[in-house]
This record gives sequence, structure tokens and C-alpha cells, in this order.
Amino acid sequence: MVLMDEVLEQAFRYHSWANLQLLDVCAALPAKQLELSADGTYGTIGATWQHMLSAEQRYLYRLGGPRPQMNEHSRFPGLPRLKRHAQRTGEGLLAAAGRLRPGAARDFRFREGRLRLSLWVIAVQALHHGNDHRTHICTILGVHGIEYGELDVWAFGTAVGAEKRLGRK
Repeated sequence: MVLMDEVLEQAFRYHSWANLQLLDVCAALPAKQLELSADGTYGTIGATWQHMLSAEQRYLYRLGGPRPQMNEHSRFPGLPRLKRHAQRTGEGLLAAAGRLRPGAARDFRFREGRLRLSLWVIAVQALHHGNDHRTHICTILGVHGIEYGELDVWAFGTAVGAEKRLGRK
């Protein structure tokens, strides 16, 4: 495995880990707190999760995965079901990213019309979109004084054993 392969793999593993960690935090909240929001964010915590994971299903579909099972207009499925979606899309995006080949592109139909798009754009957008909306959720939690722990890549590295303490010398 070349370094770039490892970096891409770990980026998608981090993405999935961060989603699941934050979903666990949110699952411990009373249902009423899923309706919290803050200025400058997508919307409520629940709506943000539903949007983010609906989009992930669409990204995965565009990369050759299964058809999306929900969208932003679906009835809120609850956090346990969203967590199952996050587990599936996290695994699926990792597998799909591993299948990407240089120069791979597909034709898509968007609201704006037809578009030929390099598949790496969809993969990188999935990572960016997840990070963006996890940040929104963390902002909402922080504004309302709710602790959510460490979700950065350093915390992921610690969680997966990617660091080794060597002492002071």
C-alpha cells in the first residue's frame, strides 16, 4: 500500500468514526434537545443528521452503491436508525473510495442539468460535507453548554492506536 492509499483509507475511517462518536453523544440527549439549533448552522440537530446522512447515501449511490433509503423530506427516523445508516454509508464510502481509479468519471443529472463529474469530487465532497455538518452539530451543542468530547483527527489517532508515547526523552 502506498502512503496516499493509507491516507485516503484513514480519512474515510476517521469520517465514519467521527459520525458514530457524535451520534452516540446525540443519542444520549433527551428527544427535545434534538430540536436545538444555533445561528449559522443547517438547522436542528435532528434535521442536520438527517440531511447529512441522506446526502451520504446519495454520494455512495453516485459512487456505485445502493439506492438511497431516505432523504431530507422523509419522516425523522430517530437516532438509532440514523446510526445504522451512518454505519452502512461509512463502510460503503470506504469501499467505494478504495475502488476509485485515476480519471474515473460518470455522467449525472442534477437540478442544473447533466454533468460529467470526476468521481474523486464526490468522494472528497462526502468527507467535506460530513465535517461541515458535524461542526454545525458541535456548534449547536457548544452554544447550549452540552459537552461532546474530542472529535478531531488526533482523538481518532488515539482511539485507533496510531500514536505511541515514547516518554520525555
